[in-house]
Amino acid sequence: MPAYTHGHAAAVLRSHRSRTAANSAGYLLPELRPGQRVLDVGCGPGTITADLAELVGPDGRVVGVEPGAEVLAEAARHAAGRGLANLSYEVADVYELPYADASFDVVHAHQVLQHLPDPVAALREMRRVTAPGGVIAVRDSDYAAMTWYPQLPELDEWLALYRRVARINGGEPDAGRRLLAWARAAGLAAEPGATLVPSSSSWTFADQDERGWWSESWAERTTRTRLADTALAEGLATPADLDRIAAGWTRWGADPDAWFAVLHGELLVRVS
Repeated sequence: MPAYTHGHAAAVLRSHRSRTAANSAGYLLPELRPGQRVLDVGCGPGTITADLAELVGPDGRVVGVEPGAEVLAEAARHAAGRGLANLSYEVADVYELPYADASFDVVHAHQVLQHLPDPVAALREMRRVTAPGGVIAVRDSDYAAMTWYPQLPELDEWLALYRRVARINGGEPDAGRRLLAWARAAGLAAEPGATLVPSSSSWTFADQDERGWWSESWAERTTRTRLADTALAEGLATPADLDRIAAGWTRWGADPDAWFAVLHGELLVRVS
């Protein structure tokens, strides 16, 4: 199982719970239809997954998968709280999905490929379970393209540290810009009739509530999650370094001029 850089600490899950189909899968929404079969790869706490289940209606079927069961109980509780009976969760490996060929009309993965040692193999497996006429949808952030104001040296340290840890874990933190290349390497562009539609979108954190939430999240994630554990174990930072970076995040979040943008690469693959 690939090492997940963030882990599932409380600060990470709080961040993931903020994700919805509207703010994280807008490029996919025009492709959704009532009655579709949807696979959500790397579903996390299931907020996007539940939105997808509502959008394909009671006659549609949605399956959310994670490589471990750690977070799936929370996802199931979220679905139950919304009264969704067309949604289930399973443990599954994206490299060996336990489903027959052409099982799903939509295969979706949000912030997944950046954490995988072999995203090209994952895309091939996602293609295998996609039915003719279906869609593969992937969206990943691009850390090197993140930008913010004011420029604080602690945030520069944070970015450099995160990118090093992600690559030690076998991932590619600058994944957004590579989605099209990975899909082409997986042979998806070579299929007769296939269409690849790249796009991008962003999250912006700038008003008082947004920047406060974003800065508090990253201050905690820098010191109390798997990111911190790996940085310390690999000798990339000391506890004092992590505390300094976290304090920088707090100082950034308190600045009324603070602004932060997260760029995402997106790709729709329409399968013929």
